[in-house]
Amino acid sequence: MSDAIRLLDIREGVLSSDEVLAAIADPSAGGTAMFIGTVRNHDHEKPVDRLSYEAHPDALEHLRTVAERVCEDPAVTALAAVHRIGDLKIGDAAVIVAVAASHRDVAFAACRRLIDDLKAEVPIWKHQHFTDGASEWVGAH
Repeated sequence: MSDAIRLLDIREGVLSSDEVLAAIADPSAGGTAMFIGTVRNHDHEKPVDRLSYEAHPDALEHLRTVAERVCEDPAVTALAAVHRIGDLKIGDAAVIVAVAASHRDVAFAACRRLIDDLKAEVPIWKHQHFTDGASEWVGAH
């Protein structure tokens, strides 16, 4: 595992941006970028009441593969990614990713790649519950 990977987890319970920032603190970094994905109150123009996330048993290994690929850039000095599973309310943080790098442009690009690849490749599925009683699974590919 790359030394730049400081925190990777898929967990129940509240996520902390302070924990993620502390994990990637690095005196050689000139830029830090963070993304926090939160539960919104709508999707497809329908009001969302709540949602839950489920993860495949191998999801953490898939997340590690994504993180290792982002860390192939030698300018990435530290990386962290945590995703929540279980029941979440509107406004809860569902995912937090952050990257520290030698320069801001690298930090922005690596953080974007980290969240985009996580969403595309890590088997975590969202079950949205709408206020009208309907529900749908998202990301179940």
